Amino acid sequence: MTLYAGIDLHSTNSVLAVVDQDGKRLHRKRYPNDLDRILKALEPYRGDLDRIVVESTFNWYWLVDGLQDAGHRPQLAHPPGITPYSGLKHGDDHSDAEHLANLARLGLVHEGFIYPREDRKLRDLLRQRLRFVQQSVQLLHSIQSLWNRMHGTVLSANAFRQLEAKDIESAFPDPSVRMGVLARIKAWQTLQAQAEVLERWVLELLPDRAGLTLLKSAPGIGKVLGITILMETGPIERFAEVGDHASYCRMVDSARLSNGKAKGQGNRKSGNRYLCWAYIEAAHHALRLGPVRAWYQRKANKSHPVKARKAVAHKIARGCYHVLKARKPFDLKRAFG
Repeated sequence: MTLYAGIDLHSTNSVLAVVDQDGKRLHRKRYPNDLDRILKALEPYRGDLDRIVVESTFNWYWLVDGLQDAGHRPQLAHPPGITPYSGLKHGDDHSDAEHLANLARLGLVHEGFIYPREDRKLRDLLRQRLRFVQQSVQLLHSIQSLWNRMHGTVLSANAFRQLEAKDIESAFPDPSVRMGVLARIKAWQTLQAQAEVLERWVLELLPDRAGLTLLKSAPGIGKVLGITILMETGPIERFAEVGDHASYCRMVDSARLSNGKAKGQGNRKSGNRYLCWAYIEAAHHALRLGPVRAWYQRKANKSHPVKARKAVAHKIARGCYHVLKARKPFDLKRAFG
């Protein structure tokens, strides 16, 4: 007899449900987030258990990795793709866990990708680097804003990097104001230094250096964006078509149409926000190239500059899919000719 399990995962506890091939409930109970307790509860069903569906949340690593190590077959259920059963008068965590098990039984799980464990560590490290960069930019903007309030002039990023102690003392004579500026500068320097350390670490352990070289052939993509795209994309084979990859990069319109008319909007945030950021940044830098700039201008004349830039990012994302799939350099003429 084939059995199916669903786990509704929360921050401190999980609800486990097990059903048979006919949908009959065999087990349903809440457990603390303790891997040993959950594995012990699954042990009586191990021989017949086909798969275990875990609702994908921010804290799934420990559970999915532990289930895999124990020889189970876990699946991640993508939350936006889970359609709740509308026939229930009352729904709670227990019914949700059982619903996950029944989705597995019916083969209707909208499955999320389980990123390879070793590569996942580098990917998360790269995301931490991005957070450091974003925080350092916020500090830079706060100092620029203070400079503008105090002097009525704009302090460029290059001018900020060239500031010396005597410049800060003359620009901010008040000791309290100067102390705040110096504290922010110190924090900015620390964040910049740590971002560089993480960047070097990821680059040294990067599993696919050849892929990075190929991605750098695309317009607007340098070392950092190339690493980001490579690590956030993961195995390119998980995308059956180029459209699937473009959608995952948030490059596809989320409008719902019927007879040519808008009938609502899909989930605009479905996909990878880091890939979306990387390709938008690549499009910004790619506009310096003549063919890309000419294509962008033609598109902007027909629509809007923001839409045109997103279209450039979409083109680059589609091209990078073929770069990683075929292991060939980016074809600029084919993309923007």
